[in-house]
Amino acid sequence: MKFSVSICIAAACAALAPSVALADDPHDPTMRSAAARARDRAIIKRMNQQQLAYVRDRDARIMQNYRRTQSGNDNDYADARADYSRRMAEWRRAVAACNAGRWEYCDN
Repeated sequence: MKFSVSICIAAACAALAPSVALADDPHDPTMRSAAARARDRAIIKRMNQQQLAYVRDRDARIMQNYRRTQSGNDNDYADARADYSRRMAEWRRAVAACNAGRWEYCDN
């Protein structure tokens, strides 16, 4: 019984242990020729360029959305400010009319 438990524990530890990666291994048998290394270098360069293009596109979309949101907020603020100014002008006219003796404007 102890033997089988030990084997299970050892198998679990082996499964959880990190595996050895052959990337950038100078002793990798598939990378011995200059042509294989050049091909690998070209593949990595292409992948890096694709990732760079993806990141640039993503960042451009994020900035475009940010600018659209900011300009929308500016317009919302300007609209709210204009509405506030109109309401204040109406209130001032009502106060002036109330002070002038027009009692129907004094309820507000």
